[in-house]
Amino acid sequence: MQDADLSRRQVLKGSAAAMAVGAIGSLGALQSRQAQAHGRRDPVQMAPVPSPFGRLAPVADLTTGLPLLQLPRGFSYRSFGWSGDAMADGQACPDRHDGMAVVRAYPQGCPGFPGRGRGHAGGRGRGRRPAPELVLVRNHERGAVSPIQAPGMYDTGDLGGGQRAGGGTTNLLWREGEWVDMAPSLGGTLVNCAGGLTPWGTWLSCEEIKTDLQSSEGKKHGYVFEVHPEAERTTGRPLVGLGRFSHEAVAVDPRTGIVYLTEDDRNKAGLYRFVPNDRFGRPGSLENGGRLQAARVRRRPNADLTVAAVGDRYMLEWVDIAEPDLGAIAAPSGYPDIGTGETLSGPFAQGWAEGGLRMSRGEGIWYAHGKMFIVDTATGVDAQGRRGRGRGAVWVLDLYSQQLTALYVSGDQLAGNNPDNITVSPRGGVVLCEDGGESPDEYGPGARLLGLTRRGEAWYLCKNNVELTASQIAGAGKQVPEGDYRGSEFCGACWDPIGRTLFVNIQSPGITLAITGPWWFGGL
Repeated sequence: MQDADLSRRQVLKGSAAAMAVGAIGSLGALQSRQAQAHGRRDPVQMAPVPSPFGRLAPVADLTTGLPLLQLPRGFSYRSFGWSGDAMADGQACPDRHDGMAVVRAYPQGCPGFPGRGRGHAGGRGRGRRPAPELVLVRNHERGAVSPIQAPGMYDTGDLGGGQRAGGGTTNLLWREGEWVDMAPSLGGTLVNCAGGLTPWGTWLSCEEIKTDLQSSEGKKHGYVFEVHPEAERTTGRPLVGLGRFSHEAVAVDPRTGIVYLTEDDRNKAGLYRFVPNDRFGRPGSLENGGRLQAARVRRRPNADLTVAAVGDRYMLEWVDIAEPDLGAIAAPSGYPDIGTGETLSGPFAQGWAEGGLRMSRGEGIWYAHGKMFIVDTATGVDAQGRRGRGRGAVWVLDLYSQQLTALYVSGDQLAGNNPDNITVSPRGGVVLCEDGGESPDEYGPGARLLGLTRRGEAWYLCKNNVELTASQIAGAGKQVPEGDYRGSEFCGACWDPIGRTLFVNIQSPGITLAITGPWWFGGL
C-alpha cells in the first residue's frame, strides 16, 4: 500500500497533492462525529402536493403523432432532433441527449447553420419581418464511441484500442413555434453531461469524467468547454482554469461574472466557483484565467452535507485551489462512504485539505434572481442507512449573503426520485428533471418532470411515456431501436426568454421536446 501511494504521489506533482493526502486521513473520523450530531429525524417530503394544472394523461406529439408524454390538459409539444435524424451537414444526430439551454435569440435568420445566414428569411414573403429565432445548445453524454465531426474539435486521438472521444454538442434552431434545423458544434470530448448558460450568450459544456487517461495526442479530459451559438466559432479549447474533475453543471452570476460549478462524484463532491481575471464577459474571456475556489462552511471545517433537512442553513466562505488541473488521488482506506481503490479528484482533495465541504452528488445548478439553485441528486440515506444514497435535495445559495439553505429534500420516490438538471422560469418557477428510473406512481411507470412550489414542495408536471414499437418507429421515420424508454431520464430543461416554451430532452432514445401550455396559471 505504501509503495502504491508513493508511486501515485510521484505522478501527482506539487505540494497540493501531499497536503491533501495528509488532510484527508482524518475524513472518516470527522464523518463519524458529524453523523452523531445529526441524530434527529430529518423533515423531508414523502409525497407530492397536488398539481396546479390538474391530472396527467397521454398527449400525442404534434410532430409524430406518438404519445411520448403524459401532460396536464391544455398542454402540447413538438419533438425534434431524435437520435439518428439527419443534421444540417448530413451527419446523423448523435444519441444520449443531456444538458441544454437557450443561448441566443436572433431577430432574424440565424448564422451558424448551412444555408441560413443572418439575412435568411426562411422562405417568408418579401416585406415581412422575419420571426425571432432561438438557438439552443444541447449536450451529448457519450463516451468512447464514434466521434461527432464538428467545427470545434478537441481530442481526435486514440484513447486506447482504437476508441475516440464521442461526446460533444449540437446546436438547434427554433422559429415561431417550429423546429427548423440542427448542426454539430463541439466534438472530441467525453461524457458531456450538463453545463450552463453564460450572460454573454454562450454555453459551457461540462465533461463528467474523472480520469488521468490521455489520448495519443496527449489530451486529458474532465474539463469545461465554451460553445458559441454560431457553431463555426466554437474553438474546442478546454477551460483548464475551471478545474479537472467530474463536472456536472455550471451557472454564472451576471453581477460579478463568477462561475459556480458542481461535481458529481458520490460522497466526494465539492462545490466550486471560478473567479475570472477578465470580468468583461464575452466569448473566450474565461480563457484568460482566474482562481478556482472550493466552498467551506464557516466555523465548521469539512462539513458533511450528504444528509439534509428542509431549512438547514450554512454560511459559506471560499478557499483557493492551488492546482486546478491536479489529477486524482487515492482515497483513505476504511472510509465508510468510499470503497477501497476509489479516488478523489485533485480539486476535491485540495479543497478538503482546507476544510472544504462535501456533498453527495452535485448535479444541476441554475442562476435566478440573485440566487443559485443547486441540486444534490442523492442527499439522504438509503434503506441500509448509507449516507449520500437518498432521493435528493435542492439547495439555494444567496449570492449576497453566501447563505446556503435546503429548500427541498425528498424522502420517498413519490416526492422526487433523484432530481438532476434544474431550471427556473422567467416567472420564478422551478422545474426539476428526474434521473431515478421508472418512478412508479398513480400514472404508472415513467421518469417525471417536477415543479416546486414557492415553499419547496414537489408536484408532478410531466411523465415520460416513450414506449416504441418497430411499426411506430417506422411510421414516424425514425432510426432508434424499439423498446420501453419510460425509465430514461429527463434532462436539459430550459425556457425561452419570455417563458412561453419549456424545452427538455429525454436521454434515451434521444429526443428533444418543446412543451407549451398555460404556464401562467400554475406558478411556473
